[in-house]
Amino acid sequence: MKSLAAVRLGLIALFVSPSFAQPPATKAAAPEPYDPIKDMVARLDLEKYKATIKGLTQFGDRRQGTDRNRAALDWIEAQLKSYGYTNTARIKYDYFPTDPRRTSGPAARGTSGAQGGGKIRGIRTPTGVNTDPLKQPDEKLRALNSQPSDVGPREDVYCTKIGTTHPEEMYIIGAHMDGHGWGEAANDDGSGTALVMELARIFMSPDVKTERSIRFCLWNNEETGLNGAYAYVAQRATLQGKEDPTGSGHYPEPKWLGMIQHDMMLFDHGMPRADGTISPEQRPEADVNIEFQSLSKLADGAQKLAWQFYAANEAYATDYPAQVGPHMTNTDSTPFMDLVPAISLRENERGREVGAGWDPHWHQPTDVYATFSDKDFRLGLNAAQTTLGAIARLTGATLVK
Repeated sequence: MKSLAAVRLGLIALFVSPSFAQPPATKAAAPEPYDPIKDMVARLDLEKYKATIKGLTQFGDRRQGTDRNRAALDWIEAQLKSYGYTNTARIKYDYFPTDPRRTSGPAARGTSGAQGGGKIRGIRTPTGVNTDPLKQPDEKLRALNSQPSDVGPREDVYCTKIGTTHPEEMYIIGAHMDGHGWGEAANDDGSGTALVMELARIFMSPDVKTERSIRFCLWNNEETGLNGAYAYVAQRATLQGKEDPTGSGHYPEPKWLGMIQHDMMLFDHGMPRADGTISPEQRPEADVNIEFQSLSKLADGAQKLAWQFYAANEAYATDYPAQVGPHMTNTDSTPFMDLVPAISLRENERGREVGAGWDPHWHQPTDVYATFSDKDFRLGLNAAQTTLGAIARLTGATLVK
């Protein structure tokens, strides 16, 4: 039998032994699986986004039916070609102000009130389109915007990233390139047009492959009643999924899987104050608004698509969160919404917030590049991150070395 002293020595040795003094080894956490989409999203750059917006503003407000609008279309197409798109094309149509689609059909539904645009609550300020050139203090910009709009021929421009395994299916990513109000249309909708162009640039990178196709569309005549988008639908909807020529593997109009519109991406400074003024700073609660239209025939599919974009925002956006709402209205996704799940991304809810005057630069001479700060531009960049992440997931995008 051991003596008491021996027992004590044994206990001391036990407590000071390395195996007892150190905690048991923990299993190393498994590294997260590689996500190539994160690398794609990281290619979005604030300065490049700003530079594309700045490039668009050289054409002033790009009002439809003017030489500056046509020059802007040529510039956009040249940029798309410089990214590597050899399949740029145009939709040609005629515009006359009496177009009945401005007052009937899907565009007239869900535009205001509880049914479509959301009830306007709180403080609101007047909105409208500036038509007075003298309110533009910049003489050079005033002169650039001086040519009035005419009637007649119009064009949209688009290009397509061809899918590797399902070229017969595609998502449409759009924004309108026209504006008005005697400014530069930097936000409405240079910010959306630049977003679409930057996504087109990244998806055409040599190492980016997608299983499904993606079409990048820059609409005209949005400000006059969504006429450019309506022309696209009228001319292309019945061509979906048809191989031409048969057996070629070429699909001029792949089947539409979803349509995503981007319209005014920069300005989320909050509700007007009691005196009607707006905060000069982006509000801390700024977010990317993802909207579907609850009255559309495909509302269920559109809502599902919206939540997929919400999830992509959580995964890939760096600064601003997203919120989903049911009041998509007054934008180029409207002509598509009864034919394919369609959503829009914005700085604010279109009916309840933009319509209540939350953006004092909307259709005004102050919608110029210099108005907006890097915080504003970064909100647009976060919308680009959201869409790029979502579309990359939906099209099966990968990076090929």
